[in-house]
Amino acid sequence: MFDCLIWIFVLLCSSIADEYSVRDADIFPSSPEIERGSTLKLFCVLGKHYAPYRNASHIIWKLNHELIAQENYNIVNETVSSITIHNFTYSRAHVKCFTKYLGKEQLLVHTEVKSGFLPEPPENISCVYFFNTVLTCTWTSGRETDLRTSYTLYRKIMTEETVTLPDKRDICQSKTESCSFFFPNTPYSRSFCFQVKAENVLGKALSDCVPMPLEKIEKFKPLEKVSVRKIIGVKRLLTVTWKMPEKIIPLQGSICQVRYRNLCSNSSEFVTVHLNSSKETGSFNLTGLWDSTEYSIAIRCASVVSIFWSDWSEEKTASTEETAPSEKVDLWRVIESSDSAGSRSVHLMWKPLNSFPSSGRILGYKIQYFPENNAALKMTNNSTTKKINLLLNEEAYIISITAYNSAGNSPEAILRIPSTDEETSQIIETARSFTTNEDLVVEWIASKSEVSKYVVEWYEELETDNFDRSWQYVSNSTNWKANKKNFKPFICYNISVYPLYGNKVAAPYSIQTYVQEKRPSEGPVADTGVPGKNEITIKWKEISKEKRNGFIRNYTIFYKPENGKELNETVNSDVLQYRLKSLQANTQYTVYIMASNEAGGTSGEPKTFKTLKFNQEDIIYIALPIGLSMLLLLGLWITCILKKHAFKKVCWPDIPNPAESVAVEWPLDVPMNNSFLKGVASEAKMTDFEDLSVLEHCLPEGNQEGSLLMNCEKHVSECTHTNTEGMINGEKKILCNEEKEVAECFSPSMPYIVTDQDIRSKMHSALIPAKKIQPIEMLEDDLCESQQTSIKNEENCNGDALKMEDFSEKALFNPYLKNSVKTREFLISENLPERSKNETKSQSTVLPPSQQNVTGQSYITLDMFGLATAQ
Repeated sequence: MFDCLIWIFVLLCSSIADEYSVRDADIFPSSPEIERGSTLKLFCVLGKHYAPYRNASHIIWKLNHELIAQENYNIVNETVSSITIHNFTYSRAHVKCFTKYLGKEQLLVHTEVKSGFLPEPPENISCVYFFNTVLTCTWTSGRETDLRTSYTLYRKIMTEETVTLPDKRDICQSKTESCSFFFPNTPYSRSFCFQVKAENVLGKALSDCVPMPLEKIEKFKPLEKVSVRKIIGVKRLLTVTWKMPEKIIPLQGSICQVRYRNLCSNSSEFVTVHLNSSKETGSFNLTGLWDSTEYSIAIRCASVVSIFWSDWSEEKTASTEETAPSEKVDLWRVIESSDSAGSRSVHLMWKPLNSFPSSGRILGYKIQYFPENNAALKMTNNSTTKKINLLLNEEAYIISITAYNSAGNSPEAILRIPSTDEETSQIIETARSFTTNEDLVVEWIASKSEVSKYVVEWYEELETDNFDRSWQYVSNSTNWKANKKNFKPFICYNISVYPLYGNKVAAPYSIQTYVQEKRPSEGPVADTGVPGKNEITIKWKEISKEKRNGFIRNYTIFYKPENGKELNETVNSDVLQYRLKSLQANTQYTVYIMASNEAGGTSGEPKTFKTLKFNQEDIIYIALPIGLSMLLLLGLWITCILKKHAFKKVCWPDIPNPAESVAVEWPLDVPMNNSFLKGVASEAKMTDFEDLSVLEHCLPEGNQEGSLLMNCEKHVSECTHTNTEGMINGEKKILCNEEKEVAECFSPSMPYIVTDQDIRSKMHSALIPAKKIQPIEMLEDDLCESQQTSIKNEENCNGDALKMEDFSEKALFNPYLKNSVKTREFLISENLPERSKNETKSQSTVLPPSQQNVTGQSYITLDMFGLATAQ
């Protein structure tokens, strides 16, 4: 039947749309709300604008942009198409109607579909009644319907037999879960019951009618006129007064509750006060309070039969009667080192004890101090703060501090400041710290069991303000704990434990700790320095304290050769440099350092370096031979420079030129009658100087030199007595005036000149036939004027010359001549007298004839002719 009605409705709408509507299409029903899980059916109607080109067969449907399957379509007629969706579970969805013609889709119309549930009967109905003001009820609706739901509150009068709804004024409608009746529609009655109906498009649900007498649900408004005051002269007491609300159910007793708390505490205490119906005001005295303490007070009231308290009144504060502080302050100090003048700063800090009852309100503090050995020099300072700085000398001082107010002073807190030269004993042997889930714990071991009081001091390591330190006294215990919330994470704290014995403070034991650690904020930066061939020293600096975030446990050096495997070395936290060994020569490395604490490690920036191809030892091994060689060559060069004349004389002696001789006239300059000398001279002219061999000068041995001189003396003697008849060609004979001079003329110290081999051959051939002694002819140009034996006198001879004819002699042994002879022979000329020949033969032994180009052959030297050279 329902489906038939829908069909009729659709056909009627279609006809109406065809005749009167100007819309192109329409969808029915519009914005439907259905029960979740049910079947949804919609119709899409084409307007006459689309006929005759399109009809219902061109209509397609989409659900939230998804095409609905064709089997869910149904064509009603040429202009109407319907869609059926079973088990619709969307809470909210959009259904769209399109036409598809020539492959193109065109949106015609769309609608939003909602699904939900039937409402459930409301529960937990509760009402609050403000007398002659408002009556408000609330409830819970149960399961969410996801559909628009309205509520209706019924206030009914309940009798023993029936429940009736007196008036429309007793109905309250709402779209939320609460509803109120306002004055004057708030009559007082003891027989009301309250019922709630929930309704939506799917149906409705009705709750039970809950009876609620209004006196039980009455609630007072918050009290407004509340006052608190102290009574002068009465200690530890406050009086609280208040006025009751005006709009309350008459003839009902009331009950009030007073809440008070110390402002230094978070806990509160409560006091209940009963009032009868005739009282419009109430009052109460709070006793047993703390002196000079400020309190906060609030009040709430209710009917004796009501289940609701009023809200708390606004808090009022007041202070009890003031008394002198009852507790001494908690005193501590920080002592700085003395300066060059002997003065030192002592920073005093104190705080009131956190004990209850409190020690009273404090207006200021009085500080007194004097030298321990002279109490008459007492000085006094006042302060309104909890710290002061005193400048003391090197003596021991006694310091006392009292807190004061208008009622008096607190007990004294006394502290002794030791002198600068006073030695303090080390009582605490060791201490350690550790953390638990909630606390930081410090434990220590003392060497003296009689010490039972300690001071634990702590502060941030980087804190520079001496006043920003915390401390706490510990009695009869060797451990101390504090909540970790009082410490900052990742910050290093210095903790010191001071033993107290009598009025003295012993030496502290200090440790450092972190309540929580994390990885360092930055890593150390490596300094590679100067690399070697197979090693390098890596240096780094400590991470700044504010970036360590914990205790550095170790450093790890990571290094990696180019295209090689990464290696690492780990060192302790106190090591700030490390030598990497066994590195590859002439190789580039990358190195970085990681600093690690308990929470992890952080690496610094990587640095690169390249090892050397040669180290210093290699360079020394290479440079040392070269340097020594250069020094040797330099030494030789310097020696040659310094000894060049000696070397020149030994290796390249001056070659004497016979033509420049002053002793005799060289045969080249005078007529040559002797055929042997002519041959020698002519051969010498044809010989280049390059053919001359220079022989090293060497003096003959002593016996040889003596023999030569003796032979020379005999020859001169004979020459002296020679008859003038032996003169050749009328030339004068020159008599040697001094035998010594003649001997010097024939001295073997003269250098020797040896001619070429061919010259020697000719000389040899010229000497062989000589058998007679030739006379020695001397031309007398001048006589030697000096009788001295030196070589200089020999140079001063004025033109002495000898004219030599066919005179030959063989030299004594000379080490510079390879084939020199040991004796010297004078060849005797045939023209000499017979006596002279015999004497000459008797003086020497004739050597065998010389042979050309034979080993051991004698050389012919110039001294054979008795020639002298100019020096």
